[in-house]
Amino acid sequence: MASQYHPKDHWTQEAYSTSASFVPQLATAIVQWLNPLPDDIILDLGCGDGALTSKLKQSSASVTGVDSSANLVISAKKAYASTAGLSFYIHDCRQLDRWLNFQEGAYTKVFSNAALHWILRDPGTRASVLQNTYTLLKPGGTFAFEMGGAGNCAEVHAALMAAMVHQGLSIQDARELCPWFFPSESMMKRILQDVGFTVVRTELEYRPTKLTAEEGGGIEGWVRLMGAHFLDALSSEIKKEAAIQEVCELLKTVITHEDDGNMFLGYVRLRVLARKPA
Repeated sequence: MASQYHPKDHWTQEAYSTSASFVPQLATAIVQWLNPLPDDIILDLGCGDGALTSKLKQSSASVTGVDSSANLVISAKKAYASTAGLSFYIHDCRQLDRWLNFQEGAYTKVFSNAALHWILRDPGTRASVLQNTYTLLKPGGTFAFEMGGAGNCAEVHAALMAAMVHQGLSIQDARELCPWFFPSESMMKRILQDVGFTVVRTELEYRPTKLTAEEGGGIEGWVRLMGAHFLDALSSEIKKEAAIQEVCELLKTVITHEDDGNMFLGYVRLRVLARKPA
Protein backbone atom coordinates (compact mmCIF):
# COMPACT_ATOMS: atom_id res chain seq x y z
CA MET A 1 0.00 0.00 0.00
CA ALA A 2 1.04 3.65 0.07
CA SER A 3 4.42 4.76 1.35
CA GLN A 4 4.10 6.79 4.54
CA TYR A 5 7.87 7.55 4.44
CA HIS A 6 7.80 9.09 0.98
CA PRO A 7 7.11 12.85 0.82
CA LYS A 8 5.52 12.68 -2.65
CA ASP A 9 2.33 10.88 -3.60
CA HIS A 10 3.35 8.69 -6.53
CA TRP A 11 0.48 6.32 -5.89
CA THR A 12 -2.52 6.07 -8.17
CA GLN A 13 -5.15 3.39 -8.40
CA GLU A 14 -4.21 2.79 -12.04
CA ALA A 15 -0.48 2.39 -11.37
CA TYR A 16 -1.13 0.18 -8.35
CA SER A 17 -3.52 -2.14 -10.18
CA THR A 18 -1.19 -2.33 -13.18
CA SER A 19 2.00 -3.07 -11.26
CA ALA A 20 0.87 -4.62 -7.96
CA SER A 21 -2.64 -6.03 -8.31
CA PHE A 22 -1.36 -9.28 -6.76
CA VAL A 23 -0.90 -7.63 -3.34
CA PRO A 24 -4.55 -7.74 -2.11
CA GLN A 25 -5.13 -10.98 -4.02
CA LEU A 26 -2.45 -12.76 -1.97
CA ALA A 27 -3.69 -11.62 1.44
CA THR A 28 -5.84 -14.67 2.17
CA ALA A 29 -3.62 -15.97 4.99
CA ILE A 30 -3.47 -12.75 7.01
CA VAL A 31 -7.20 -12.14 6.59
CA GLN A 32 -7.75 -15.60 8.06
CA TRP A 33 -5.50 -14.71 10.97
CA LEU A 34 -7.52 -11.54 11.51
CA ASN A 35 -10.72 -13.60 11.52
CA PRO A 36 -13.20 -10.70 11.07
CA LEU A 37 -16.49 -11.33 12.88
CA PRO A 38 -19.93 -9.69 12.52
CA ASP A 39 -19.51 -7.46 15.58
CA ASP A 40 -15.93 -6.36 14.86
CA ILE A 41 -14.94 -2.72 14.48
CA ILE A 42 -11.76 -2.80 12.39
CA LEU A 43 -9.06 -0.27 11.53
CA ASP A 44 -7.04 -0.89 8.34
CA LEU A 45 -3.64 0.84 8.45
CA GLY A 46 -2.29 1.70 4.98
CA CYS A 47 -5.54 0.76 3.25
CA GLY A 48 -4.48 1.91 -0.23
CA ASP A 49 -7.28 1.82 -2.78
CA GLY A 50 -9.63 0.06 -0.36
CA ALA A 51 -10.01 -3.15 -2.35
CA LEU A 52 -9.07 -5.38 0.59
CA THR A 53 -10.68 -3.05 3.14
CA SER A 54 -14.02 -3.48 1.42
CA LYS A 55 -13.71 -7.27 1.64
CA LEU A 56 -13.14 -7.03 5.39
CA LYS A 57 -16.40 -5.11 5.68
CA GLN A 58 -18.31 -8.07 4.24
CA SER A 59 -17.61 -9.98 7.47
CA SER A 60 -17.62 -7.21 10.09
CA ALA A 61 -19.72 -4.40 11.55
CA SER A 62 -17.55 -1.53 10.33
CA VAL A 63 -14.12 -0.90 8.83
CA THR A 64 -12.13 2.32 8.73
CA GLY A 65 -9.26 2.66 6.27
CA VAL A 66 -6.42 5.14 6.76
CA ASP A 67 -3.68 5.96 4.25
CA SER A 68 -1.35 8.87 3.54
CA SER A 69 -1.94 8.72 -0.22
CA ALA A 70 -4.64 11.20 -1.14
CA ASN A 71 -4.83 9.68 -4.62
CA LEU A 72 -5.61 6.21 -3.31
CA VAL A 73 -8.02 7.31 -0.60
CA ILE A 74 -9.97 9.41 -3.09
CA SER A 75 -10.20 6.36 -5.37
CA ALA A 76 -11.38 4.24 -2.44
CA LYS A 77 -14.07 6.75 -1.49
CA LYS A 78 -15.36 6.85 -5.05
CA ALA A 79 -15.37 3.08 -5.44
CA TYR A 80 -17.10 2.28 -2.12
CA ALA A 81 -19.16 5.39 -1.41
CA SER A 82 -22.38 3.36 -1.20
CA THR A 83 -21.07 0.77 1.29
CA ALA A 84 -22.48 1.38 4.76
CA GLY A 85 -20.05 1.00 7.64
CA LEU A 86 -17.00 1.58 5.43
CA SER A 87 -15.03 4.84 5.65
CA PHE A 88 -11.66 6.12 4.45
CA TYR A 89 -9.37 8.88 5.71
CA ILE A 90 -6.23 10.57 4.42
CA HIS A 91 -3.70 10.58 7.24
CA ASP A 92 -0.04 9.77 7.86
CA CYS A 93 -0.06 6.55 9.86
CA ARG A 94 3.22 7.52 11.51
CA GLN A 95 1.22 10.10 13.46
CA LEU A 96 -1.98 8.32 14.41
CA ASP A 97 -2.21 10.27 17.68
CA ARG A 98 -2.75 13.43 15.57
CA TRP A 99 -5.63 11.89 13.65
CA LEU A 100 -8.96 13.56 14.43
CA ASN A 101 -10.59 10.16 14.99
CA PHE A 102 -7.91 8.92 17.39
CA GLN A 103 -9.71 7.43 20.38
CA GLU A 104 -8.50 4.98 22.97
CA GLY A 105 -10.12 1.55 22.72
CA ALA A 106 -12.11 2.39 19.58
CA TYR A 107 -11.41 -0.84 17.66
CA THR A 108 -11.73 -4.54 18.34
CA LYS A 109 -9.13 -5.34 15.66
CA VAL A 110 -6.42 -3.54 13.70
CA PHE A 111 -5.31 -4.88 10.33
CA SER A 112 -2.54 -4.03 7.90
CA ASN A 113 -1.41 -5.66 4.67
CA ALA A 114 1.73 -4.72 2.71
CA ALA A 115 1.95 -1.31 4.37
CA LEU A 116 3.93 -1.49 7.60
CA HIS A 117 7.27 -1.91 5.83
CA TRP A 118 6.66 1.64 4.56
CA ILE A 119 5.03 3.05 7.70
CA LEU A 120 7.70 1.72 10.08
CA ARG A 121 10.68 2.76 7.94
CA ASP A 122 11.49 5.78 10.10
CA PRO A 123 13.19 4.54 13.30
CA GLY A 124 12.17 7.76 15.02
CA THR A 125 8.44 7.00 14.79
CA ARG A 126 8.50 3.19 14.70
CA ALA A 127 7.69 2.60 18.38
CA SER A 128 5.08 5.35 18.50
CA VAL A 129 3.16 3.88 15.55
CA LEU A 130 2.84 0.59 17.40
CA GLN A 131 2.08 2.33 20.72
CA ASN A 132 -0.71 4.30 19.06
CA THR A 133 -2.05 1.11 17.52
CA TYR A 134 -2.04 -0.47 20.96
CA THR A 135 -3.94 2.52 22.35
CA LEU A 136 -6.58 2.36 19.61
CA LEU A 137 -7.40 -1.27 20.42
CA LYS A 138 -9.93 -2.35 23.00
CA PRO A 139 -8.52 -4.54 25.80
CA GLY A 140 -8.31 -8.06 24.39
CA GLY A 141 -8.25 -6.69 20.83
CA THR A 142 -6.02 -8.15 18.15
CA PHE A 143 -3.52 -6.72 15.68
CA ALA A 144 -2.99 -8.81 12.53
CA PHE A 145 -0.58 -7.69 9.85
CA GLU A 146 1.51 -8.82 6.92
CA MET A 147 4.54 -6.89 5.72
CA GLY A 148 7.85 -7.42 3.98
CA GLY A 149 10.20 -9.49 6.10
CA ALA A 150 13.97 -9.80 6.23
CA GLY A 151 15.31 -10.42 2.72
CA ASN A 152 12.19 -9.20 0.93
CA CYS A 153 12.76 -8.51 -2.79
CA ALA A 154 16.52 -8.53 -2.19
CA GLU A 155 17.38 -8.81 -5.88
CA VAL A 156 15.57 -5.66 -6.93
CA HIS A 157 16.70 -3.82 -3.80
CA ALA A 158 20.34 -4.54 -4.69
CA ALA A 159 19.77 -3.62 -8.34
CA LEU A 160 18.21 -0.28 -7.39
CA MET A 161 21.13 0.57 -5.13
CA ALA A 162 23.63 -0.36 -7.85
CA ALA A 163 21.80 1.82 -10.37
CA MET A 164 21.90 4.76 -7.97
CA VAL A 165 25.67 4.37 -7.54
CA HIS A 166 26.15 4.15 -11.30
CA GLN A 167 24.25 7.44 -11.61
CA GLY A 168 26.72 9.17 -9.28
CA LEU A 169 25.40 8.63 -5.75
CA SER A 170 27.60 7.25 -2.99
CA ILE A 171 26.85 3.78 -1.67
CA GLN A 172 25.92 5.32 1.70
CA ASP A 173 23.46 7.73 0.06
CA ALA A 174 21.98 4.83 -1.90
CA ARG A 175 21.50 2.86 1.34
CA GLU A 176 19.77 5.78 3.03
CA LEU A 177 17.32 6.12 0.15
CA CYS A 178 15.74 2.78 0.96
CA PRO A 179 12.09 3.48 1.91
CA TRP A 180 11.48 0.06 3.46
CA PHE A 181 11.84 -1.69 6.82
CA PHE A 182 12.08 -5.48 6.52
CA PRO A 183 12.50 -6.96 10.02
CA SER A 184 13.10 -10.51 11.16
CA GLU A 185 10.50 -12.39 13.18
CA SER A 186 12.52 -11.98 16.37
CA MET A 187 13.00 -8.22 15.91
CA MET A 188 9.32 -7.59 15.22
CA LYS A 189 8.29 -9.73 18.17
CA ARG A 190 10.61 -7.81 20.48
CA ILE A 191 9.34 -4.41 19.32
CA LEU A 192 5.71 -5.44 19.82
CA GLN A 193 6.37 -6.89 23.26
CA ASP A 194 8.16 -3.71 24.33
CA VAL A 195 4.96 -1.80 23.53
CA GLY A 196 2.86 -4.22 25.59
CA PHE A 197 1.46 -6.62 23.00
CA THR A 198 1.31 -10.35 23.55
CA VAL A 199 2.58 -11.96 20.35
CA VAL A 200 0.32 -14.92 19.58
CA ARG A 201 1.77 -16.11 16.29
CA THR A 202 4.42 -15.19 13.71
CA GLU A 203 5.39 -16.58 10.33
CA LEU A 204 8.11 -15.72 7.80
CA GLU A 205 7.36 -17.08 4.33
CA TYR A 206 9.52 -16.97 1.22
CA ARG A 207 6.94 -16.46 -1.52
CA PRO A 208 8.25 -15.88 -5.06
CA THR A 209 5.57 -13.70 -6.64
CA LYS A 210 4.71 -13.43 -10.33
CA LEU A 211 4.76 -9.88 -11.60
CA THR A 212 1.93 -8.49 -13.65
CA ALA A 213 2.05 -8.80 -17.44
CA GLU A 214 -0.05 -5.75 -18.34
CA GLU A 215 1.40 -2.93 -20.36
CA GLY A 216 3.01 -0.51 -17.95
CA GLY A 217 3.42 -3.23 -15.32
CA GLY A 218 5.99 -6.00 -14.95
CA ILE A 219 9.38 -5.22 -13.49
CA GLU A 220 9.51 -1.75 -15.06
CA GLY A 221 6.15 -0.74 -13.59
CA TRP A 222 7.18 -2.19 -10.22
CA VAL A 223 10.43 -0.21 -10.21
CA ARG A 224 8.73 3.04 -11.21
CA LEU A 225 6.13 2.72 -8.44
CA MET A 226 7.87 0.92 -5.58
CA GLY A 227 11.29 2.42 -6.28
CA ALA A 228 10.09 6.02 -6.67
CA HIS A 229 11.97 7.19 -3.57
CA PHE A 230 15.26 6.01 -5.10
CA LEU A 231 14.49 7.54 -8.49
CA ASP A 232 13.50 10.92 -7.06
CA ALA A 233 17.04 11.37 -5.75
CA LEU A 234 18.37 11.59 -9.31
CA SER A 235 18.78 15.03 -10.81
CA SER A 236 17.22 14.54 -14.24
CA GLU A 237 14.66 12.48 -16.11
CA ILE A 238 17.48 11.13 -18.28
CA LYS A 239 19.22 9.71 -15.22
CA LYS A 240 15.95 8.29 -13.87
CA GLU A 241 15.19 6.49 -17.13
CA ALA A 242 18.75 5.19 -17.34
CA ALA A 243 18.49 3.81 -13.79
CA ILE A 244 15.14 2.15 -14.52
CA GLN A 245 16.46 0.49 -17.66
CA GLU A 246 19.60 -0.68 -15.87
CA VAL A 247 17.55 -2.36 -13.13
CA CYS A 248 15.28 -4.03 -15.69
CA GLU A 249 18.15 -5.27 -17.84
CA LEU A 250 20.17 -6.45 -14.85
CA LEU A 251 17.26 -8.47 -13.46
CA LYS A 252 15.86 -9.74 -16.75
CA THR A 253 17.52 -13.16 -16.72
CA VAL A 254 17.63 -13.34 -12.91
CA ILE A 255 13.88 -13.18 -12.37
CA THR A 256 12.54 -14.64 -15.64
CA HIS A 257 11.44 -18.28 -15.82
CA GLU A 258 12.75 -19.74 -19.06
CA ASP A 259 9.86 -22.13 -19.55
CA ASP A 260 7.09 -19.53 -19.80
CA GLY A 261 8.77 -16.10 -19.67
CA ASN A 262 7.00 -15.04 -16.49
CA MET A 263 8.93 -12.81 -14.08
CA PHE A 264 9.01 -13.46 -10.33
CA LEU A 265 10.36 -11.37 -7.46
CA GLY A 266 11.55 -12.98 -4.24
CA TYR A 267 8.92 -11.70 -1.84
CA VAL A 268 9.40 -12.58 1.84
CA ARG A 269 6.26 -12.07 3.91
CA LEU A 270 6.23 -11.54 7.65
CA ARG A 271 2.87 -12.26 9.26
CA VAL A 272 2.11 -11.45 12.87
CA LEU A 273 -0.89 -11.86 15.15
CA ALA A 274 -0.62 -9.92 18.40
CA ARG A 275 -3.08 -9.19 21.19
CA LYS A 276 -3.60 -6.37 23.65
CA PRO A 277 -4.07 -7.95 27.08
CA ALA A 278 -7.63 -7.87 28.39
